[in-house]
Amino acid sequence: MKSPNVKWIYLIILSIIWGSSFILIKKSLLGLTPYQLGAFRTIFTGVILLSVGYKKLKKIPREKWKWLIISGFLGSFFPAFFFAIAETEIDSAVASILNSLVPLNTILLGLAVFGIASTRRQVLGVIIGFVGTAILILKGSELNPNQNYFYAGFVIASTLMYAANVNIIKRYLQDVKPLAIAAGNYVFIVIPAVIILLFTDFFTAERLNNPHLYSSLLFVFVLSVFGTALAKIFFYKLVHISTPVFASSVTYLMPLIALIWGVLDGESFSLIQALASLLILFGVYLSNKIKS
Repeated sequence: MKSPNVKWIYLIILSIIWGSSFILIKKSLLGLTPYQLGAFRTIFTGVILLSVGYKKLKKIPREKWKWLIISGFLGSFFPAFFFAIAETEIDSAVASILNSLVPLNTILLGLAVFGIASTRRQVLGVIIGFVGTAILILKGSELNPNQNYFYAGFVIASTLMYAANVNIIKRYLQDVKPLAIAAGNYVFIVIPAVIILLFTDFFTAERLNNPHLYSSLLFVFVLSVFGTALAKIFFYKLVHISTPVFASSVTYLMPLIALIWGVLDGESFSLIQALASLLILFGVYLSNKIKS
């Protein structure tokens, strides 16, 4: 029997890994376009996961593949491009804060579409966390008035996709191993990523002579290995041993890590944002507190 603390260990590790992903995206954009970043992130991750998990693919039941395909596009393909596009206009820390909408959307989609029940305490905890997130967003817009928040829509769209994905995994892929899910996701999304890359200007002399190109590719590689490949295996494992709401609450802790990286990189941060972050943490605690 596994210790109930195991899920918290997974949650903390994922928070650190994914919280660091936003600054890696920001640095990768110095030498790559958003479409090149998204394509390379998908290709690198696909090669890694398929090389270590291809044997698991044979054990996946045929009826599960349609859900793996949907999960791959919603949980990996589109968000890889959408977050890169968003961070061309908004700070990495702001993108991570907006990503905190995932638990709220997980509950709403779980109830409305997938029939997965949530307790009142979970709903209250998510709402409190969302209020903290809203304060962070509003204060961030005051500190950065020149940012184009229209691009925040790409992050919000990604949160809806993530929410749908975590519910799909819990409802339809519960009996599929985490590595098999992660590898299966990329079987059908690597080729579209290669096609997109071929239609960009990556192979032109101007792009290949960009002084930031190779450091950007290194950042994307690190992002792919840790922020996508390893993190997805951990995340799917977390979904299996906990609930969709608990697993998606990782997005409440990620902004704290992302904000630290943002401050170190010169992004603005205030006392009010620190207090809002504490409110978010309380929301996570409340939404996952078990009745005695």
